[in-house]
Amino acid sequence: MPVACLVVSRLGVGVKLTRTSMLEVIGADYVRTARAKGLRERAVLVRHALRNALMPVVTAFGVQLGYLLGGTLVVEVVFGWPGIGQYAIGSITAVDFPAIMSVTVVISVFFVLANLVVDVLYLYLDPRLRNA
Repeated sequence: MPVACLVVSRLGVGVKLTRTSMLEVIGADYVRTARAKGLRERAVLVRHALRNALMPVVTAFGVQLGYLLGGTLVVEVVFGWPGIGQYAIGSITAVDFPAIMSVTVVISVFFVLANLVVDVLYLYLDPRLRNA
């Protein structure tokens, strides 16, 4: 249930962004060229359209990971699960500065690692970046 609360709250943004990006890419010249060459529609959508449409989606999901971390604070308190959220809330109420700073550092490191993963995914998705 807690995972569903975290994921469902952010899933709509990703679905809407994917749809918008796909509609924009489907009208591009290279998609029309792929269709004119006689490729199957599934191959055109997956290889040509979806791969190019995923760039803004990957960026948005990288930012969404930061929001998910903030959401864990609330979800852990609501569901009563012990974790970094409970620890952070307890540290804030007890005004324990070293604990607050440690939680901030852990969340920041996670956020930086998430952005690193997004950058590596860029290299996989966009072949133009591999040569740069």
